[in-house]
Amino acid sequence: MSEINKKTITAYAKGLKSKLTELRTAHEATAESRAPVTLDQTTSGRLTRMDAIQTQAMALETDRRREIEIKRIEAALHRVEDGEFGYCLSCGELIEPKRLGNDPSTPTCISCASGLSR
Repeated sequence: MSEINKKTITAYAKGLKSKLTELRTAHEATAESRAPVTLDQTTSGRLTRMDAIQTQAMALETDRRREIEIKRIEAALHRVEDGEFGYCLSCGELIEPKRLGNDPSTPTCISCASGLSR
């Protein structure tokens, strides 16, 4: 396989930056839903509080996953800056274009990701 050209890398970087902005905006927009639930029985019933706690738990998990995605994208952007984007972090081989097209933040080739050796 040949190297990835600069135009393609620039397009991936642009997409990654756009996704990063989107994720950070979503993080800020959902801050209220992740806030601690008030357990004051005078303001709401038991089922309402349980529903609020469940909603908060789902929002916290969604945010945890969002943070992982943000870190993956930031790492991919650092690889772009370092000139290492598109190369597997495990074996150093070029990551298949279809794999990068599916997820530009992926750090490994399909062989390393599936545990197969080259």
